Amino acid sequence: MTAPSARLPFDLQPPTERPFFDRYGSGLVVVLPPRRPDHDGSPRGGPPHGGAWLHLGADGKVRAFTGKVEVGQGTRTALSQLVAEELSLPISAVDLTMGDTDVSPWDMGTFGSRSMPDAGEHLRATAAATRGILLELAARYLGVAPTEVELSDGAARVRGPSNTSPVEYGDLVKGLLRVETVAPTTRPIPPTEWRRAGQLVPNLGGREIVTGTRTYTSDLRLPGMLHGKVLFPPSHGAQLQRVDLSRAQSMAGVTVVREGEFVGVAAPDLLTASRALKALRAEWVTTPQPSEKEIVEFLRAHPAAGQDSWDVIHEESGDVDAALASAPVSRHETYTTAYIAHVPMETHAVVASWEGDHLTVWMGSQTPFRAREAVANALKIPPSRVRIVVPPTGSAFGGKHASDLAAGAARLALASGHPVRIVFTREEEFAQAYFRPMAVIDIRSGATKDGALTAWRFEDLNAGSAAARGPYRIPNQKVGNQPSRSPLAQASYRGLAATANNFARESHIDEMAVRVGADPLEYRLRHLADDRLAAVLRAVAERAGWVAGTASHDPRPGRGRGLAIGLEKGGRVATYAEVQFHEDRRIEVVRIVTGFECGAIVHPANLRNQVEGGTIMALGGALFEAIHFENGRILNPRLSEYPVPRFHDVPPIEVLLLDRRDLPSQGGGETPLIAVAPAIANAIFDATGQRLRSLPLIPDGTLS
Repeated sequence: MTAPSARLPFDLQPPTERPFFDRYGSGLVVVLPPRRPDHDGSPRGGPPHGGAWLHLGADGKVRAFTGKVEVGQGTRTALSQLVAEELSLPISAVDLTMGDTDVSPWDMGTFGSRSMPDAGEHLRATAAATRGILLELAARYLGVAPTEVELSDGAARVRGPSNTSPVEYGDLVKGLLRVETVAPTTRPIPPTEWRRAGQLVPNLGGREIVTGTRTYTSDLRLPGMLHGKVLFPPSHGAQLQRVDLSRAQSMAGVTVVREGEFVGVAAPDLLTASRALKALRAEWVTTPQPSEKEIVEFLRAHPAAGQDSWDVIHEESGDVDAALASAPVSRHETYTTAYIAHVPMETHAVVASWEGDHLTVWMGSQTPFRAREAVANALKIPPSRVRIVVPPTGSAFGGKHASDLAAGAARLALASGHPVRIVFTREEEFAQAYFRPMAVIDIRSGATKDGALTAWRFEDLNAGSAAARGPYRIPNQKVGNQPSRSPLAQASYRGLAATANNFARESHIDEMAVRVGADPLEYRLRHLADDRLAAVLRAVAERAGWVAGTASHDPRPGRGRGLAIGLEKGGRVATYAEVQFHEDRRIEVVRIVTGFECGAIVHPANLRNQVEGGTIMALGGALFEAIHFENGRILNPRLSEYPVPRFHDVPPIEVLLLDRRDLPSQGGGETPLIAVAPAIANAIFDATGQRLRSLPLIPDGTLS
C-alpha cells in the first residue's frame, strides 16, 4: 500500500488500493461498492444511492460503515440490529461508523426516509455475505462440510452431536488480509426469521442522550479553537455593495476574512467575535420583495424559470375536462400552507480544522459527501483533502443540506491558523436557513350523484410533487405541479411537499363526502386502490370506534372527529383526530390515533417514537406555525414569536404499528406527519361546520 493512496478518503480510492487493513488491522473485509455516476473508478453494477463495507478483525469485533448519518432519528440502533442479525451477534458487538467521508462509502445523503431501504439493505447484504464467508472458513477450520456448520453468538459450531469445540469468529479471520465484494446472489435472512432485528432493544447512546453527556458539534472544543461569526444580509435578496473591515481588524486577537461574498470574523471568545461582527460597516443594495399578505398572488404570477405552464405532470388519465364538465356533482377549492421553519433542537454548527493542507470539518449535515464536494469547490482544493465528519446531531428535519457555513469556517481557520467553530444563534437559524415551501393547491373534482368520483384535477403551485399522486381510484385524473419563484429561501423539509398535498387532497375528499351525504370513512374505503392503506385505515377506525357507514358526528356538544390517510415513501398512514370547540371559540385537540405501516419493523420502540414525534411536529404546522415576513425581512425570528408545540398542546397520542414481515422495510421519519393536519381540519369541520382550507388552521388558537 503506497502512502499517497493511504491518505485518500475511502470512496476516492480504487477498490484494490483501499487501506482497509492499514486502518483496522488484519481480518476479513466485505464491500458493497456504490455506483457513483461521477466517479469513474468505482465498480459498476452496485446500488445507486450508496454502499456499505464491513471489517471483521481478529478481536472478533465487527466494524460496519455507511455514508448515512444519524441526526436524531435513531437509525444507528436499527442498522446495527440488522448487522447483528446476519452475523448472530449481540448488538453490542457491532461498531457502526456513519457519515465520515474518509472511511465511509459514498452515499447520496440522509433524506427522503431512505436510511432503512438504502443503508439497511446495503448493510444486510454486506453482513450476509460475511456470514457466508465465515461458514466457509469455519468448515475448513473444523474439517467438515459447510452445511454442517452454524453460527451463533459470535462463534461457529458444528451442527448436531460433536466433540469439536466452537471456534470464535476472531480465530477464523486471524492473520487474514482478505477482501471480498458482495455477490449479486447474496440473500440476507428474511424478516420472517429474524431473532435480533425486530426486537425491543435500548437505543444505542440512549444513556448519553438522557444524561446530557452526548457530544454534539456545538459541544466540540479543540485546542486553540476560535469562535466565528458571519456577516449576513439584513433581508432576503440583499446584495453586499461595500464593507469597511478596519474597525474589526484593529481588535486584538480578531481575524477578519473577506473572500467574494463571504465576510466573517473569528476571535478567542464568542463575545469578542460578536463585537467584531458589529464593528463591520456594511452597505447593502436591496430590491423590493413581496410580503406575506400578497404572497399567493405573487407565486401565481411568477413561475420558476422555464415553467410557464402546468407542464410538470405526474399523472394523467382519461379526459379530465370532459369528465368535469359532465359531472352532476363538482367542487373547486384552493388550499394553502404557510412557509414554516425547521426549528432543530441544535442549530447549524460547524468546526473546521486544518492539518497541513488537509481540512477536517465536523458538522451536522444530512449530505456529508455533497458537503465535501461543495467545500472543496469553494476553497479550490481537491476533495481528497477535505474530510467531513458528522457527529451526533440534534435533529435536522430536512434543514441541514447546505455547506456554506462549513466553507466559511474553513476560510477563517486557514486565515487564523486555529480551528474555528461557528454555531448559529436561534435568530440566525430562523433568518438565514431555508424554509418549508409555501403551497397553493387548486383542486377540481367531479362525481356522480351517488358520490362515485369521476374526475380529479390537482395542481400544486410552488411546494412540489411529493405525495401529489393520490391513492384513490378515479378514472379521469390530471395531477401536476408548477415551481414558482419564491421570495424566501426554501428547500427540503420533513415530508417535503407531502404534508401540503395530503392536506389539500384529504380535506377535499372530506368535502366531497359531505357534499354527497357519505360517511367519510366509507367514502375513502369505497375509492381506495391500495389494500395496504385500507388495512391501516380500518385498524385506526376500529381503535377510534368509528364504524364505516354510520353517522360520523360526535353527539357531545362541540366535539368533532376527522380522518385522513396518506401514502408516501413506501409507508402507509391513517390518522384520526378528535377536537373540542369551546365556548370562547378555542379549538383543543383532545385525541389522536395514528396507524402506520412501513413493511418489516426493525426497531419497534424507535419507530413508535418516530411516529409520536412526527405527530407532535405536525401539530405545529397544522395549528399555528408560520413564518411572517415583510419586504424580505423575517418578522418572527425567535422562539418567543414563533410558536412550536408545547406540552399543553399535545393531546393523548395512540400509535398503531402494523408489522409486515412479508415486505421490505421502509423509512418511518416522514410519512407519519402527512395525515395529521387534514384529520384535524376535518374534525374542526365536524365540530363547527366551518371548513378551514389554509395552514396553519388556528394561528391564534381560536376559530375566527
